[in-house]
Amino acid sequence: WSTSGAPVAEADDLISGAAQAHMAGLTLNSREALLLNTVEGFDQAQVAEILGVDVAEAQPLIDVAVEEMERSVRGSVLVIEDEAIIAMDIAAIVEGMGHRVTSNARTRAEAVDMAAAEPPDLILADIHLADNSSGVEAVNEILAQFGAIPVIFITAYPERLLTGERPEPAFLITKPFQPEMVKALIAQALFFDLRSRKAA
Repeated sequence: WSTSGAPVAEADDLISGAAQAHMAGLTLNSREALLLNTVEGFDQAQVAEILGVDVAEAQPLIDVAVEEMERSVRGSVLVIEDEAIIAMDIAAIVEGMGHRVTSNARTRAEAVDMAAAEPPDLILADIHLADNSSGVEAVNEILAQFGAIPVIFITAYPERLLTGERPEPAFLITKPFQPEMVKALIAQALFFDLRSRKAA
């Protein structure tokens, strides 16, 4: 863990180099602490043990990681979710982090049209939509049109995405979700994608 954020000897390309530079600028062990806690589900004592720090240091590291990532970027987010209450919860999380929700799509067609009207920096998508259309198909159409946009799938059916075949999502959250996990993955996705694109 102590070397997981360290730059490699030579970056593969400009974007990879920029991402490594951003990681090197974060407080030591903060990103690892955040991911261990929010994504892997380790408690503060376990995070401290894994990172080799005092228990009292674990929560401040997590807090610092969130602050550093949120402070470094602001982005626009397209939400693809057909359940109104869940869509409102997701929008509240996104806006609470200082990002802007461009729109909320309930169907594949709406998602594609809304992305065309205002291309997002990040997509948060369910896979089963209101008219029985597919969030995966919506995302694939959007990516075909605009290229690499980070995507976080939030779904009650993760097995439909984790098939072992390519492409598989880099970010996947299972419903019911924990807001802190959603925040962590949004911060992670936007931090590296937006900062790397600016550097390129």
